[in-house]
Amino acid sequence: MTSPVSTPTPHTKWPVAVVIGVAASIALAIIVLAFLWPGKTAEARNLPVSISGDQAKVSALENATGTNETFDFIPAADRDEAIDQIESQETYGAIVLGSGTEVPEVLTAPAASAVSAQMLTGVATQLQAQVSQQVAQAGGDPTAVKVAVTPVVSYSEHDSNGSGLASASFPMAIGGMIGGVLISLLITGPVRRLAAVASFAVAAGVVVAFIMQTWFQYLQGDFWINALAMGLTMMATASFIVGCTSLVGRAGIGIGAVLTMFVGNPLSGATMPWQFLAAPWGVIGQYMVPGASGSLIRSLSYFPEASTAQQWWTLGAWALVGIVLTLIGHFRAKESMHVPESTLETPHAGKHAS
Repeated sequence: MTSPVSTPTPHTKWPVAVVIGVAASIALAIIVLAFLWPGKTAEARNLPVSISGDQAKVSALENATGTNETFDFIPAADRDEAIDQIESQETYGAIVLGSGTEVPEVLTAPAASAVSAQMLTGVATQLQAQVSQQVAQAGGDPTAVKVAVTPVVSYSEHDSNGSGLASASFPMAIGGMIGGVLISLLITGPVRRLAAVASFAVAAGVVVAFIMQTWFQYLQGDFWINALAMGLTMMATASFIVGCTSLVGRAGIGIGAVLTMFVGNPLSGATMPWQFLAAPWGVIGQYMVPGASGSLIRSLSYFPEASTAQQWWTLGAWALVGIVLTLIGHFRAKESMHVPESTLETPHAGKHAS
């Protein structure tokens, strides 16, 4: 008995192999740039900071710092109003100059941004040098005067430097992508896909909130509100990927992944104030899922007085876009499968005519 002869697999042509290798390197370069470019081009600028005190002192400080545009000073009537502005996330900190011979005080919000807190601590050092010089010139003891640095909103004792909260943004983006990809590949039918997205969002929100708040104790505030925020984050990403897949096929997975991981995540401002990113990318990042999610979760844990309407609406809008795209893709597929009756040939029509 003769064994069947196997047909050898044809080799890829040399030029094609070289072109594919070069294309892969270009793709890698784009990915690297997507993650590194925002940090490389970021500058310490336009940081909203409250300022209060005598007009003469305020004007002098504004003139001294007006050349580098590092700070965007927001007037505050007094120390209490400055604290209110910090707690509502209008500003990242405050410089309280006081009146007369009062010693200045610097208020920081490490939970808003460790980078901004370090910058304001540097301002306190500069103010300390000025005050010490003035006291020495007046014949006093400069060591007896201290410019206080007061943290207004600090991280929890279980996440003292905020690394846990900052690092959570990446796995949440990955988690939403994984859910969207699996649902797109394994489930058929628009309603079933959307039902799977909803159940995934609910379960993922509770699980992640349990890990981050109950287990690791990185988060504060109401557990179920935090779970809702994380679930809506997962739903926004997964829903968008499912919608893109329903509309354009498996290429939609790539579209959703690129927008989430290679655009939204680097522009989210998770490791620095979004104002430091080159315009208009910082603003754009806050209207994408990773940026809105990171700001929302930070506010719910540490800034309960801050308005979170923008973040909730942004995440909800992405989820809704995914739902709409899923339904559009479904009805387009049905229309393409429908064959008009006029194009159908009547069986045996030619036979009867003859």
